[in-house]
Amino acid sequence: MRADRTFAYGATAGLIGDLLLGDPRRGHPVAAFGRAAAAVERALWRDHRGWGALHTVVCAGGAAGAAALLSRAVRDRPAAAAALTAAATWSVVGGTSLGREARTIGDALAAGDVDAARKRLPHLCGRDPHSLDADGIARAVVESVAENTSDAVVGALVWGALAGVPGLVGFRAVNTLDAMVGHKSATYRRYGWASARLDDVMGWPGARLTAALAALAGPDSRGAVRAWRADAHRHPSPNAGPVEAAFAGALGVRLGGTLSYAGRVEHRPVLNATGRAVDFADIERAVRLSRTVGGLTLAAAVVARAAVRRGRTWVAGC
Repeated sequence: MRADRTFAYGATAGLIGDLLLGDPRRGHPVAAFGRAAAAVERALWRDHRGWGALHTVVCAGGAAGAAALLSRAVRDRPAAAAALTAAATWSVVGGTSLGREARTIGDALAAGDVDAARKRLPHLCGRDPHSLDADGIARAVVESVAENTSDAVVGALVWGALAGVPGLVGFRAVNTLDAMVGHKSATYRRYGWASARLDDVMGWPGARLTAALAALAGPDSRGAVRAWRADAHRHPSPNAGPVEAAFAGALGVRLGGTLSYAGRVEHRPVLNATGRAVDFADIERAVRLSRTVGGLTLAAAVVARAAVRRGRTWVAGC
């Protein structure tokens, strides 16, 4: 029971830290991990899946292993364990910074300053902003808010509930590796395969929970479930599909369609085709839904962590 309370207090404090402070401005642990992973890549890169898999094991395994050692060192000190959980949670979640970036772009669109919105969009996602009009930028922001709610908040808390601090850190490490090497470019098609596939596996439970909570908490629950069931499987990403479809249905808007990434054009299926086009006001609605989903996830994670601990205790006593 003490461990259950430690996780509950630590994760709650970490989310409050994110809410009040956003991401750490200097010495961000995720940025430090990214620099270390880039150095490992420079040493290991070969156009081969095996070398890419080794890169994933060294980077993600090393981060999760270090977190496990720290957790073991403080396991008999509840205050220190809670502080470690709080620090890890604050470091790996990014809901507040996500909302701030989205709202900054939304404010620029509301003021009619499309050029300012285009300049800011790369801070949020990898779309080519020069190919987008105001509505296209708003759609890109809502899609990014939806997907990153799963990647930057829900997924981390799910793995924290399952595996404590090593789960929090390991999930963020894998997600960061996917962003660095998991895309389908000529350089990373083979080398990044392992990171991309592991990210799909680890992101699976968080994506489904995000979609379910968006349907539960969104303004149109039936629309969210309908779009999730009808359209999620048509998305090229097994995890972004349910999340974006559920957000689209919950908000009553259309997402998906033609996208441009660094000159590469993708024609994705439309999600929630009966919805209306996205406009700048929907950005604020998406951010509010994201915040609500994050809060509900914390409650679910605390309950799940207690269930996991009780299950382990029961197995040990058999």
